[in-house]
Amino acid sequence: MMELETIKRVYFVGIGGIGMSALARYFKNRGCVVCGYDKTRTNLTIALEGEGIPVSYVDELTELPADFARPDVDTLIVYTPAIPKNSILLNHFRESAFVLKKRSEVLGIISKGQFCIAVAGTHGKTTTSSIIAHVLTDTGFGCTAFLGGIATNYNSNFLLGDNHVVVVEADEYDRSFLTLHPDLSVITSMDADHLDIYGDAGQLEESFRLFAGQLKPEGTLFVKAGLPLKEGITYSAGAASSIKGQNIRVEGSKFVFDYADGDTLIKDFQLMLPGKHNVENAVAAIAVALKLGIDADKIKVAIANFKGVKRRFEYIVNGDGHIYIDDYAHHPEELRACFDAVRQLYPEKKLTVIFQPHLFSRTRDFADDFAKVLSTVDELVLLEIYPARELPLEGIDAAFLLNKISLKNKEIIAKGLVPEHIKNKNPELLLTVGAGDIDTLIQPLKANFTNV
Repeated sequence: MMELETIKRVYFVGIGGIGMSALARYFKNRGCVVCGYDKTRTNLTIALEGEGIPVSYVDELTELPADFARPDVDTLIVYTPAIPKNSILLNHFRESAFVLKKRSEVLGIISKGQFCIAVAGTHGKTTTSSIIAHVLTDTGFGCTAFLGGIATNYNSNFLLGDNHVVVVEADEYDRSFLTLHPDLSVITSMDADHLDIYGDAGQLEESFRLFAGQLKPEGTLFVKAGLPLKEGITYSAGAASSIKGQNIRVEGSKFVFDYADGDTLIKDFQLMLPGKHNVENAVAAIAVALKLGIDADKIKVAIANFKGVKRRFEYIVNGDGHIYIDDYAHHPEELRACFDAVRQLYPEKKLTVIFQPHLFSRTRDFADDFAKVLSTVDELVLLEIYPARELPLEGIDAAFLLNKISLKNKEIIAKGLVPEHIKNKNPELLLTVGAGDIDTLIQPLKANFTNV
């Protein structure tokens, strides 16, 4: 096992990933030599370059700095499973006997010997871990956090604390969260997802059970009510559970709720993030903070000033004439939660949705669920499927999904033509949803509404 203290140089293959870039920032802060490769230049890699981390966009050995010419006991190579098998750099590191670790294994190394708070779940984990990290930071308790999204309060996916508390988002993808041994764990959801990796929902459940079993002997596990797990303290928004958010209401554009856990009742928490699912995420974070002994009044202030996570119900335009919200939702359950939140806030407005399906396999596996939830909007623009790590599947495309949707106002539009189309329609309430590259439409769409 590689020890944290011995690591002096780190090279990231896929440094632009949200989880990878947080690790890069961490090692840079530790004074290590840090650099990496990614295939495309993004806002995130540009930010890393600005922080003094060189990034190469060419998968060639000639690009490698001298520091990484040959393997060394204190040199670490971190890679993401999303990197293609034929990557020249990755194969060079493998064949030259460098120490290679996946992101999750590195989080295991970092959190070993620290007080570890880990949040797992097929959805809700980024928001929940971000609220926890924010509450710990805002109240002065402190923590180091590795997040799966850009927390708006800090404009970063990485927070550096000066204590021994680490908050990590534990990813179920390829069972990688089994490298962690947390002191406090939260499991937010266990809906079937990543079936391309797991094969079936039973195997996914089994891996969450294994994760629940990784808790340190004196640790505490918080589990969303209704999940098929025997252990843990249950939490929910309004359901039967040990801990709950109750008396949930909308005041202005904020969700307001009371927190109750049998011993404690704390009234009138204000949350900028809308939706019952976000109340649930906040309730889990409050439970963690109270468990750490943080003062209830301080927690309340922190929850009220949490500004959310980029691409998680993010207001792009919020004016009198137009509202445009962007969200990362890419699974039927996430879409349902997102649409519900929009409807609770704006019951009178006509809802126009632009959706980019993510992965051929996910679209195929959940086609009927996607069709059902997408049929609930008022007007739908469907983009072609974003392939990510997959090769096309015969017969699985946007038209296949569109045919299943019962909505009358629905059409498929090429991504490049969407801004012009929306400009002509001029909708009062617009929502872009998806996990692919739909975020490249945000600025052009925003310009439509702000340059009126």
